[in-house]
Amino acid sequence: MRPNDPTDEHFLAAVGGLRPGPGSTAGDLDAPVRSGAELTRAAAIELFDAQLTSRHLDLAARWLREQGFGYYTISSAGHEGNAAVAAALRPSDPALLHYRSGGFYCARAGQVFGHDPIRDVLLGLVAAADEPISGGRHKVFGSLPLSIIPQTSTIASHLPRAVGVAFAIERARKIGVTSRWPDDAVVVASFGDASANHSTALGAMNAASWTVHQGLPLPLLLVCEDNGLGISVRTPPDWIETAFGARPGTRFFSADGCDLVETYQAAREAADWVRSRRRPAFLHLRMIRLMAHAGSDVETGYRSGPEIAADLARDPLLSTARLLVDAGVLTAEQVVARYEAIGEQVRAAARKAAFRPRLSSPRQIMEPIAPSHPYDIALAATRQAPRERRTAVFGDQLPEGEGPLTLAQAINRALLDASAQHPNLLVFGEDVGRKGGVYGITRGLQRKLGPSRVFDTLLDEQTILGLALGAGVSGLLPVPEIQYLAYLHNAEDQLRGEAATLGFFSQGQYRNPMVVRIAGYGYQRGFGGHFHNDNAVGVLRDIPGLVIASPSRPDDAAAMLRTCLAAAEVDGRVCVFLEPIALYHARDLYVDGDGGWLAPYPFLAEHVPVGRARTYGDGGDLTIATFGNGVYLSVRVARRLEAAGVGCRVVDLRWLAPLPVEDLLREAAATGRVLVVDETRRSGGVSEGVITALVDGGFTGQVVRVASEDSFIPLGDAANAVLVSEDGIEKAAMDFVR
Repeated sequence: MRPNDPTDEHFLAAVGGLRPGPGSTAGDLDAPVRSGAELTRAAAIELFDAQLTSRHLDLAARWLREQGFGYYTISSAGHEGNAAVAAALRPSDPALLHYRSGGFYCARAGQVFGHDPIRDVLLGLVAAADEPISGGRHKVFGSLPLSIIPQTSTIASHLPRAVGVAFAIERARKIGVTSRWPDDAVVVASFGDASANHSTALGAMNAASWTVHQGLPLPLLLVCEDNGLGISVRTPPDWIETAFGARPGTRFFSADGCDLVETYQAAREAADWVRSRRRPAFLHLRMIRLMAHAGSDVETGYRSGPEIAADLARDPLLSTARLLVDAGVLTAEQVVARYEAIGEQVRAAARKAAFRPRLSSPRQIMEPIAPSHPYDIALAATRQAPRERRTAVFGDQLPEGEGPLTLAQAINRALLDASAQHPNLLVFGEDVGRKGGVYGITRGLQRKLGPSRVFDTLLDEQTILGLALGAGVSGLLPVPEIQYLAYLHNAEDQLRGEAATLGFFSQGQYRNPMVVRIAGYGYQRGFGGHFHNDNAVGVLRDIPGLVIASPSRPDDAAAMLRTCLAAAEVDGRVCVFLEPIALYHARDLYVDGDGGWLAPYPFLAEHVPVGRARTYGDGGDLTIATFGNGVYLSVRVARRLEAAGVGCRVVDLRWLAPLPVEDLLREAAATGRVLVVDETRRSGGVSEGVITALVDGGFTGQVVRVASEDSFIPLGDAANAVLVSEDGIEKAAMDFVR
């Protein structure tokens, strides 16, 4: 399986012509490998081995693919200088790596006793079930012992999380709780020059600058591995330095990424600067790309022969070989022998890896997506904080003795209660601090808990979710707020591509627990339009493993929030807590002054299990299944139907994912008729899932639905023309039972 690749042939041919420099000597291995260098000869040899290992893994990837055993051929060839970045850091420094950071991975593995990067990477290439980080679910650079958080991103969508991890290290220390990382850790995140232009990357860098501009520490090292190409699209030679060389609050470093000594020196200076100053740095490494973009890429279609040849001449492996031979550390023959020995080791391991078992069943594949330990969640949700802690945040008036509460008040009290129970809990988002939120939900929290635990962020939903991702993976319990459901959509990939996949691609070794509070749905009076009355939840229900809570009543809201926090704590779940804006301050149900939508604060021994519904009434003629504002509307309609002789029961689903299928089927069977009331859209709305669940569950009765129109929600009274109404529910019900 000798590789047939120009990089292999060129390296061997070029190394054969290397000769020691004048005055070179084998000398002391602790001596500098080059005059004035900090890199020692011994360290240079170790890094050379990491570079060689990375290169042979890339060659093996192509052979495995050609033989039908492998599935991934994006190589690190030309980027092996990033091994020096690993050497400049500590193995306990959390790393979020670019997909061309093979040299870094191999070098860091060499820093931790007993770790085998060859086996790790090869098992990932063939999607083997015993691959140690993702279990064959994806080829990623990740490892728990190496503090490498796995990333699948090719567009720098991991950078908001990197900012969040750096923020969390410092914030954990400030509030006196333990982080996953050492107090003086540096977070390193690598990415390509093309990805540096993505809005996600730019938003993360802006957030880093904004944070330090506020006087807050942020130990983040951003490493741009610039090979001048985004597949076939060229990056202007001076673009990275022009665009990022003078960012506010960020120190800029630069080096020739093909020169091991220069790269190590710059990386060491940058890492030391970040570690001592606790401020971000940007390290620009000028690199090359060998072996094209991936196995299917024919770069001769967009690059000239002389250009490709010029890159081969800059091969970082050849540069390091020249460094070692010139210093007299190795002879040319020893370089070739080392290259061949590592190559044979990789090839032998690849032959074994090719036949390792793959994932073969849905259960195996899906196991990390939605871990669930209901008993442990119940214990955590009902665990009470010491009375003195509760008194510290509530004073003498505990919420259970306060009297009936609105939905907004119940959520507010539940957040305060959670802060007493979870010292690592953080609440943040736009306007949540001094203002207390647009609707007053977080009012008073910052005053009682302090600005270190309740704080405002910049106006950027990607950053808000990125902070939560970084805080969660670092051992904190984040409760970020997205101000309106419509504002989530520009940042939804942080939930789909980063939050929901982390457990999947690490077999649960890494988790990012969080509870994302989102104000949403329609029916606001005197205010609104699409951006404040959004009812599009399909994008959330489409994310595997995401828990979606949708409380309508004040008592449910408090108990369900406890459950979400417990699921995050126990199982590392990512939860979205959808709050109906129109019901925040509702007090009455049937007539003014009846207080029918108020409820006492639930006792701490109460919680609502994930995926369990709540039923109002016990009528035998019709089951109305609904959620959110639909509960309020349907309960009102049910009273009118009862007066007309139609016995109803209203099922509040409460959880949109997972749906309460068991409860739904039971209540459906009780009447044989189900009317699904769906305030989201007819296409892509919740009712599609509810009806499918009924059919899949074997329900043989009748089902109809009433849903909002497939429309954006307009401003003012026109909204009533496209949203579900009480009259529409009542008509559908009467037509159904006649």
